[in-house]
Parts: sequence; structure tokens; C-alpha cells
Amino acid sequence: MMDSGMIGKIEKAKRYAEEKDRVVFNQFEVTMRGDNNDHTVRYDQGKWNCTCSYFQSHAVCAHTMGMEMILEKMLLPVSQPAA
Repeated sequence: MMDSGMIGKIEKAKRYAEEKDRVVFNQFEVTMRGDNNDHTVRYDQGKWNCTCSYFQSHAVCAHTMGMEMILEKMLLPVSQPAA
């Protein structure tokens, strides 16, 4: 039997999961399975890194853009350069 406290926690967890704006990722590392190879994608305080060769020369790639799409608004805002 589940106690009433746990039922309340489960309900709260469901609400948190629906309200994605409550979550902001600061840093993480994932393995992205690419079409040809696996790549390590890192995010740290608004900065991306990927082990693929395209990222090394362009500072963006399909792997980092894919993660941005997956996470939508749960990332730190990218700081804008001073004008």
C-alpha cells in the first residue's frame, strides 16, 4: 500500500515534468549515435562541444543542434556579445 505522502509526491513530480520551464540544464554530457559514429556532446554553462570534425571547424553541428531541439527551453540562455 502506498502512503498518502508518496501519492502527493508523485502528483507533484507529474506537474514538474509538465512544466518544463522549471528545469534549466547547467551542464551535461551525452553520447549521440550519429549515422556513422558515436559522438560525445557536452554542454557546460551555455557552451557546446562535440567530438565530431564538423563541430571542430564550425562550432556547431547536427549533434549539438539536435540536443538543443530535444531540450528546447531547458538550457541556460546564450549570452549575447556586447554591441
